Amino acid sequence: MTKSSAVLFILIFSLIFKLEELRAALVLVVVLIAGGLFMFTYKSTQFNAEGFALVLGASFIGGIRWTLTQMLLQKAELGLQNPIDTMFHLQPLMFLGLFPLFAVFEGLHLSTSEKIFRFQDTGLLLRVLGSLFLGGILAFGLGFSEFLLVSRTSSLTLSIAGIFKEVCTLLLAAHLLGDQISLLNWLGFALCLSGISLHIALKALHSRGDSGPKPLKGLGSNPDLELLLRTSQPEEKDNEEEEGYFVAQGQQ
Repeated sequence: MTKSSAVLFILIFSLIFKLEELRAALVLVVVLIAGGLFMFTYKSTQFNAEGFALVLGASFIGGIRWTLTQMLLQKAELGLQNPIDTMFHLQPLMFLGLFPLFAVFEGLHLSTSEKIFRFQDTGLLLRVLGSLFLGGILAFGLGFSEFLLVSRTSSLTLSIAGIFKEVCTLLLAAHLLGDQISLLNWLGFALCLSGISLHIALKALHSRGDSGPKPLKGLGSNPDLELLLRTSQPEEKDNEEEEGYFVAQGQQ
């Protein structure tokens, strides 16, 4: 339930960094999705202040992370529009940030495990390494798709796509594992889907508006296009002179 606040933080930081414009429809989308996800995951649980603070802090930092990532990907002067370039520069820093945590919490266990360093069965070691390699490929593909989505759309769209994934996961858990869904949960599910559908509709209308004919104002800033226009103007004048000559000859 606390994780549902991530989309709110992303919206706040997108407005602060001027990546999004404050619109009533956008606020309505975020409120519907966050409120619906909160209601959909609502259930009686034992409250833990430490866990609440950790998840809320993660949502806050996640909002900063993805809005700054959008700024990096969509600034042409930085040269990081390609997701591979972004991953090349960011992934080493992410590794350095996570490696101390891995070393403290899992390093000793893995170093003394018979599956990795103290292995006795070569086949088991190869299966473990193969699983790690497959997980690395999937993680690379996930990171690439996330950066590509942010570069083409926005961090808010990425967050909404992640929420749709979570909703599908909860539905599968209820269907396969027998989790009980109350009427309040179903109402939250309907609100969440309504917010996601509204966001998709707004994006479709916005993209349709952008695909219309645009004036040629500002196109002269492109040197290649400016050169093309300059070279085409004398040709048009020559064609007009030839047409005028033939018309005069026909009148005579």
